Amino acid sequence: MPSRPTWTEDQLRASSRQAIEIFREERLIEPLEKYLEIFDNYRAAVEDLIEGTVDLSQLSAQAIEYVTDEKSLVAIRYLASPFISEDDLKVLADASLAPSVLRKDPFMAGRIVEAVMTALDRRRFPWIGEDREPTERERESAILSTTSIIATSRAQTARRSTSKDEQEEAVKARLRQEGFTEVPTRAIPNSASAPEPGEFCAETLFGTRKADVVIRLWDGRTMPLECKVSNSSTNSVKRLNNDAAAKAKTWIHEFGANNVVPAAMLSGVFKVHNLVSAQEDGLALFWAHELDAFVEFIDSTVN
Repeated sequence: MPSRPTWTEDQLRASSRQAIEIFREERLIEPLEKYLEIFDNYRAAVEDLIEGTVDLSQLSAQAIEYVTDEKSLVAIRYLASPFISEDDLKVLADASLAPSVLRKDPFMAGRIVEAVMTALDRRRFPWIGEDREPTERERESAILSTTSIIATSRAQTARRSTSKDEQEEAVKARLRQEGFTEVPTRAIPNSASAPEPGEFCAETLFGTRKADVVIRLWDGRTMPLECKVSNSSTNSVKRLNNDAAAKAKTWIHEFGANNVVPAAMLSGVFKVHNLVSAQEDGLALFWAHELDAFVEFIDSTVN
């Protein structure tokens, strides 16, 4: 059986540079359009929230109306600084965010508003702490800045999600081109439960850790593949070393080094020494812009 591919530090550096150049090109073109789209989508909701509650002074009294509306609830969460995630808000307010539940429980709706107002950004909404009406300039500034924060956050999240989804789809498409068949996803507690040689499945629990794609190589070994997109060298430690490489060590321990080839498909910004470290931990590294190398290894497993 062919050994997993390993790359020299110079090879990793060259691939990393190319990935960064691709990231730069995409980063400069796509996010602005997405940001503007989201900004336009939420501006009216923020404006209605602030003006409809008389500059937030009546938000508690109108809690049910606003927390049961999807866009208004987003706007409410972003009144705080830093903004409050849905999961955090559920805990802070001891509440469900389901509209059907909130309509029946005005006290729960009130707790949501109270939790947000406790963390209200006093810089954006200075009139609240000073117990006065805002000036027109303050109101307009609050609407624009809140909408901008929403658009920035959501554009960043959308870019990460879209990039990862596109990467996974590119991998699957290439596997199909090479004669692999996608099969239904199922939990894989052991090698006997994995897809047959020449088959793959989408995200599933592989052993005790999730893998984005699970591929059964032609020689019978299984390749749990993680798709990783990083927008900064700092972020790469989290996604590559603390996640993918950590999973690789777990999978090798659970399935045996002769039975699995843990791998990661990479896009974006990664530090070379982090790549070297992940490779030393048993992770096979491939790049989304160099899928031929990925295919070359898979073809080498044909008996």
